[in-house]
Amino acid sequence: MTMFRKAAGAAAGFIATMAVAAGPALAQQTATGAPYPWQMNFQAAATPVMRELTNFHTFLTWLITAISIFVLALLLYIIYRFNAKSNPVPSKNSHNTLLEVIWTVVPVAILVIMAIPSFRLLYKQDVVPDAARVRELYGINVAGTMDIKATGNQWFWSYQYPASNISFDSFCGVGPVEGACFEQTATPTKPRLLETTEHVVVPVNTLVRVLTTASDVIHAWAVPSFGVKIDAVPGRANETWFVAEKEGLFYGQCSELCGQGHGFMPITVEVVSKQRYDQWVTQKRAELGLPPQDGNLRFAQN
Repeated sequence: MTMFRKAAGAAAGFIATMAVAAGPALAQQTATGAPYPWQMNFQAAATPVMRELTNFHTFLTWLITAISIFVLALLLYIIYRFNAKSNPVPSKNSHNTLLEVIWTVVPVAILVIMAIPSFRLLYKQDVVPDAARVRELYGINVAGTMDIKATGNQWFWSYQYPASNISFDSFCGVGPVEGACFEQTATPTKPRLLETTEHVVVPVNTLVRVLTTASDVIHAWAVPSFGVKIDAVPGRANETWFVAEKEGLFYGQCSELCGQGHGFMPITVEVVSKQRYDQWVTQKRAELGLPPQDGNLRFAQN
């Protein structure tokens, strides 16, 4: 009993220490889609798909916790009730039809309960909807629909906005010199290995369709706060989508091992208002020597 109390006291002390250490870090969390010290859950959801992913993860966590507690309770009961001291003459039963049916049917039922919402969520992620479908599923009145092409290269991303004739390359903004990063000192507004030289700028509450491909090896375009992760394969175009519901900076990285510079392929998506997006498009087109563009031409028809 003394050993148990000491172990319990040590565990409580460890948990308290972690809580104290994590407190200031948790207080630093903002709407920015980036990891933070002592993070123990997903990044805050910025899209309806990520929100559903988080809810599904929470549901599964409670489900497996209940299963684990139930199995542990059975083990403890068996240890207490059927040990050699309590049962000097053990039972010789080898089969129990009812019990065998139960422990076959119940796990199958649990898997079905898990599979139905899982398949539904996979379908929503994989099939790109139109604006009407987004309104039907999530109640979001999207401001428009736009396309972005993301091309993975060793080791940077190239982006194209077909409707606006804008294209640019995005490199690692903050990181080591050997990673071909442009700066070496990280700041709160420029996180290491997450900030990029050019941001992917999109307007809030807009259906963004992302086409991914690669010029050399397989890469993967992933932004955790959006619930988006899709391979960029040479000679093939993959498609994903998102609707960002709040403004801010959201970070991601290449999530497919693509060579020695794999860790230096960050992604920065800047979600802004429609007015700010129009200003950015005008500025970018001016940098490329292109004339101003009618705002209605920047979005595909809903």
